[in-house]
Amino acid sequence: QVQIVESGGGLVQPGGSLRLSCAASGSIFRIYAMAWYRQAPGKQREFVAIINASGRQSYADSVKGRFTISRDNANNTLYLQMNNLKPEDTAVYYCKGVIDTKEYWGQGTQVTVSS
Repeated sequence: QVQIVESGGGLVQPGGSLRLSCAASGSIFRIYAMAWYRQAPGKQREFVAIINASGRQSYADSVKGRFTISRDNANNTLYLQMNNLKPEDTAVYYCKGVIDTKEYWGQGTQVTVSS
């Protein structure tokens, strides 16, 4: 079975930066795409960014120009570089992997942006 584990969350001040990581492990033949989602208190889970196997990236309008998604295919690892963080970025960030015939989700990592 495939396991997805996020890391790198924490507490930062507005304007600060964080780099999230997502590692996929287990029985993997091919990763077709990996993506980041987030869920703030009282809100629905929302799309943040995605990268496909060819490296093509797409972002939600709310993070465009501030966040960068990247991957290390050799190590099945996904990253999210978050710059100029705002209080409204506060959420649990989840990693999704489209791996072989299924979608897999991690347990999430908390990001809190506060003064």
